[in-house]
Amino acid sequence: MQINWNYLKLGTLLVLMIGLFGFTNHRNISKPIAGMSVKFVGDNNLYLTEDAVNKLLIQNYGSVKNRAKEQVVLNTIEAIIKSNPMVKNAQVYLSIEGELISQIDQRKPIGRVEGFSKFYLDDTGKRMPLSKYHSARVPIITGKITGKTLEDAYVILEYVNQYSYLRKNVIGIHIEDENKYQLKFRVENFVVNLGGVDNLDEKFKNFMAFYVKASKDDTLENYASVSLEFDNQVVCTKI
Repeated sequence: MQINWNYLKLGTLLVLMIGLFGFTNHRNISKPIAGMSVKFVGDNNLYLTEDAVNKLLIQNYGSVKNRAKEQVVLNTIEAIIKSNPMVKNAQVYLSIEGELISQIDQRKPIGRVEGFSKFYLDDTGKRMPLSKYHSARVPIITGKITGKTLEDAYVILEYVNQYSYLRKNVIGIHIEDENKYQLKFRVENFVVNLGGVDNLDEKFKNFMAFYVKASKDDTLENYASVSLEFDNQVVCTKI
């Protein structure tokens, strides 16, 4: 019987490689975790701090430092971090150096409700608690707060945030009733009666046409209110 030495060498090499990989992998997962770090994605405004994340994990999972990697369940840690109401998403992984890294995407507030209860409205239209670490500079929502009026306020804020001028200058939404929304601006003394959330594009185009002309005529200070409630009209009330 003739032995094919090339196949024998290849088989031996393959067995050695599998054994070496298994040995290395066993040593790696047995090594203790060197430490933990938290990385926040996107916005630098921190509604949740690294210390708060570490405290959350210690309270709900215990310390991970010096634990063997095989004892740490990454999915469980992710779920604990996601349970914090400031967190939109989280990914937890181990670095090559043995450090446990939590990558966190925070929720983003776009409005702040000031009523019987106080909270943020986030960029998905959901309620978000206030943070003791940072106060967001977003439009204040006041007045008659209901599920429907909050949905409409979210529609208005989404529209406002598409345009630089509106995003920088709209500082408040006052809800008089359903389909009766009033905007407050940073500089101008007048309020804008928006009506409902129908035809927002047309309403704001009419408003900007009025604003450009009134700025040119230097008459903006003459008005107490500007109404966009009527089709293709801007109705102004003078002081």
